[in-house]
Amino acid sequence: MKISLRRFIYLLLLGVCTASLLVACNNVNNTRGTNYQPQTENCRVVKHTMGETCIPRNPQRVVTLRPDTFVNSWVLGIKPIGSADEIGAPLPQYLQGKVTQVQSVGSYDSPELEKILQLKPDLILSNSYMEAIYGQLSQIAPTVVLDYPWPPLGWKKQLEELAQVLGKEDVSQQLMNDYSQRIEALKQALGVGTASPKENRRRTLKVSVADITEDSRFTAYGEKHYSGTVLKDVGLQRPRSQTGDLFYIENISEETIPDIDGDVLFLVPLDFDQTKLKNLKQKPLWQQLNVVQRNQVYLVGEHWHESDILAINAIIDDLFNYLVNTP
Repeated sequence: MKISLRRFIYLLLLGVCTASLLVACNNVNNTRGTNYQPQTENCRVVKHTMGETCIPRNPQRVVTLRPDTFVNSWVLGIKPIGSADEIGAPLPQYLQGKVTQVQSVGSYDSPELEKILQLKPDLILSNSYMEAIYGQLSQIAPTVVLDYPWPPLGWKKQLEELAQVLGKEDVSQQLMNDYSQRIEALKQALGVGTASPKENRRRTLKVSVADITEDSRFTAYGEKHYSGTVLKDVGLQRPRSQTGDLFYIENISEETIPDIDGDVLFLVPLDFDQTKLKNLKQKPLWQQLNVVQRNQVYLVGEHWHESDILAINAIIDDLFNYLVNTP
């Protein structure tokens, strides 16, 4: 009986200790859960191409890894502290006075992780070209991977996706409303609704867009290009070679230069210099182009190549300037 009693007392004490330990552990877990909860309340879960990420509701130190993401973030009301860019290149003219140059974190095709780390960001806006370093970026700060397939999504989709990530849908909608109003004003200026087809210039005017590569070949911009969608929204016509489901039409040689002919040609000066322009003007096939003979070739800025909302509005400025205000 004494042995059984001792066992009973031992088991009883063991049970009390075990129960106490379980209660203590439970209290610790509850305390940890309570302390962590405010952190989750200050962030929200965002779905993106690499999964889900809980990002700050009001990010203060944002780093962007594409120039167009940098500009669109700025216009949406989130001013990044650092961005990947074209190393050594000055701020494009169409951005001057509208955004401020920030700390560079390397080129947009090869950002430098150490520079990003030094900035102590609370949000990194990456893109699908950088999926290989997503894990490393995520260790620095919450990272959202924006979708950039090839050919790229339209500029409207890019702006919409970024606005959803940043919680700026209302600002994005206002930007799109302003864009629609400007497009409608341009249509009216080009003769929409007039009885005479000749007066309705947007239905007859063929607008070509191209640039010259380093090897003196042309690249034409198709209807799926960012600039092409603007021209399509206006209702302007395109040369046959630039119609259809096309983003770029590359490697247009001097022999096939008539493919970029039109009533108006916007020439984008990517890697362009005066020597190239001088040599181009001496080419017999160039001189035979209808658009050249009519003196309707316009050298425009690199914004015709870009997809941010400020670039899109700069394109509309050019269309007003050259198609409406220029005889």
